[in-house]
Amino acid sequence: MLPDLGKGKRFYGELFGWTFSEGAPEFGGYTQAFRNGKRAAGLMPRENASMPTAWGLYFATDDIRRTDAAICEAGGRIFAEPMRLGDLGSMLIAVDPAGAVFGAWQAGTHQGFETAQEPGGYLWMALHTRHPDASDAFYGKVFGFEGVPDSPMARPGFLPWRLAGRPGEIGCRITMGEGFPAHVPAHFTVSFLVAELAAAVRTATGLGGSVVVEPTETPGGPYAVLRDDQGATFGVMAPK
Repeated sequence: MLPDLGKGKRFYGELFGWTFSEGAPEFGGYTQAFRNGKRAAGLMPRENASMPTAWGLYFATDDIRRTDAAICEAGGRIFAEPMRLGDLGSMLIAVDPAGAVFGAWQAGTHQGFETAQEPGGYLWMALHTRHPDASDAFYGKVFGFEGVPDSPMARPGFLPWRLAGRPGEIGCRITMGEGFPAHVPAHFTVSFLVAELAAAVRTATGLGGSVVVEPTETPGGPYAVLRDDQGATFGVMAPK
C-alpha cells in the first residue's frame, strides 16, 4: 500500500522486472504485479494519509470466518472484518497480540502469488516482535505455524517457522532487541529474491530508495533490508 501507484510501478518494475495490470476501480485501484507472466505481488493506492506505506502479508485460509474466530480466541483483534472481493476471494486484516498487522485470504479465482523461488519472486517472511513466546503461540494456534529450533538457520532470537507436519521453513520469528527503536511496533518484513544483491541495492538507491539494514551474509544467502522511494521497507536476498 503506497501513496503514488505510478511511482510504485516504476520503482518495483525496474528493481524486480515486474509488469503490471491496470488498476481495478471496483477494488480501490488494486494492481497486480507479474514476473514473466506469473503473479508476483500487488500494489494498492493508499486511501488517506493515516494509512501506512507498507508491504502487507496475507496467509491462506480455506475458511475466512473460522480464521476470524480463531484470531479473536487467540488474543488478536480484527482491523478489517472479512469481506468478499467479487470472485477473487475474501480477505480480512488483523492485529496479533504483540501489535503486528497481517491479513488472511480465502482464495476464489485469485490463488495468490504464482512465482517460485526465482528472482523477482516472493521468498520469505519474518515477524519482528518483542514478545516471542506469545507470538509463537498465537500463530501456532491460528495458522499451525511451529518453530524449528534444530534448523541450521536457528540462533538465539531467530526461530524459523514451518507449517505443522510439513517439511521446509516458510519464515521466521525474530526477537526485537535494543537495536530496534522503542517506537517501532511489531511487524512483518516481506522479502524477495534477487539475482545479485549488490546490483539490487544499486538499482534501489538509484531509484530514490535507501538501505535500512546493510548487506550481510546469512545461512540462506546475502541479505539486506531496503526502503522504497515512498517509505515501504522490504527484504532482498540473493542465492548462496
